Amino acid sequence: MPADTTARRNSRFWLYAPFVLLAILAAGWSGLWMMARGKVEQHLDAGIAREAAAGRNWTCRDRSIGGYPFRIELRCAGVTLVSSRWGDEVKVETGPAVAVAQATAPGHLILQATGPLTATLPARQNADLNWSALEASLRLTTTGFERISLVVHDPVATLRTPDETGGLRSETLRSALFEAHLRPNQQNYASQQAVDVALSTKGAVLPVLDALLGDAAPSDLDVQATVLQSYAFRRGFNPDALESWRTANGGIEITRLSLLKGSARFEASGRLGLDEVHRPAGQVDAAVAGIERVAGIRVGGLTAGLGALLGGRANAAQSNAAAGLTPLPPVVLREGRVFLGPVRLPLQPLRPLY
Repeated sequence: MPADTTARRNSRFWLYAPFVLLAILAAGWSGLWMMARGKVEQHLDAGIAREAAAGRNWTCRDRSIGGYPFRIELRCAGVTLVSSRWGDEVKVETGPAVAVAQATAPGHLILQATGPLTATLPARQNADLNWSALEASLRLTTTGFERISLVVHDPVATLRTPDETGGLRSETLRSALFEAHLRPNQQNYASQQAVDVALSTKGAVLPVLDALLGDAAPSDLDVQATVLQSYAFRRGFNPDALESWRTANGGIEITRLSLLKGSARFEASGRLGLDEVHRPAGQVDAAVAGIERVAGIRVGGLTAGLGALLGGRANAAQSNAAAGLTPLPPVVLREGRVFLGPVRLPLQPLRPLY
């Protein structure tokens, strides 16, 4: 064979080799993507079946899975949950939703949903929730989760409950921005299934708080807490889970609760749980600035006797005073009532949560 013919063939081989290699890689990647798509669909169907066995029926209307070549996208024209596990049926519906994960990082999910969300609750109660944008981020591991975040812009919630005349009483809550973040507590997760929670809302309009403080200014709220025995909620937030959490000595350790409402400022920390009748119970130590009345009671009259009421909290009082805050007697939730030091606030009794 002439040398020049062999040289031409070698040059053609190197000319076409990159395209052949690219085609092989594309075919291999397509096969892997199809396998991943099949796994997602298989796990989704299995999860829906497990939920149905537990009395919670999920429906993803017009479900589709796409996103080739670099993403896995699960799309629903609407999502519906119907639960009747405890006798009374609860139905929740929302608009279109999409969950996206990069093919190279399947453990990181981004979820987006379109409102409104409507909920039909027992005893003729119903609720609506709408927003301008909602996005959630989930970082999952083989043993649980690394972080869960939720950001909602312009949420507006309306709850309707029956009134004494047989009609419906409506109450609307709104905010400019709501954020929620969860992550395992590195120190106590193994021993107490502790999960750190951070919640915040900006520009919130909360009628109950307006009535309590006598001020209609928007509120900024920031909460940092640790939930102990969180494993009880692994299958949902329901009466069975709450009772399991209570009997396991579950509690909420509030590291910081900060409220800013007009010129009023409130900061607190403490622990909350559930009593034997399933009502909120616990104690919160608080300090305030710019608040004249709470539920019609003058704060100034209560703070006059702080020395006797606070006892061993003198150091905390000095610290709060240095920050421009006036310490209050402890806020105690006991036997379904709310106490500010020895004074029972004229509020409606706390109801059992389940």
